[in-house]
Amino acid sequence: MSKPMTKTQLVAALADDMGSDKKTASAALDALIGIITREVSGGGAVTLPGVGKIYCRERPERMVRNPATGEQFKKDADKVVKMTIAKALKDSVNS
Repeated sequence: MSKPMTKTQLVAALADDMGSDKKTASAALDALIGIITREVSGGGAVTLPGVGKIYCRERPERMVRNPATGEQFKKDADKVVKMTIAKALKDSVNS
């Protein structure tokens, strides 16, 4: 498995595809990340066409176990960010 693309590499690729400079591409990426963060943390969801859907899901209170000690304790309800991958992306990876 290859290393994941870094933000610097992503900004460079985005600037190249947009035909603009890295500063503009970095600002666009930061704005997109900000919008996604704001929407998902507010309980909404964001669909990125061809990529997938990012959303927040609530998990109920539950019993968990500390693997080091074996002790069981109750974990409060919390929220977790999930992503459902679009079929188009799955198909492109598996083709």
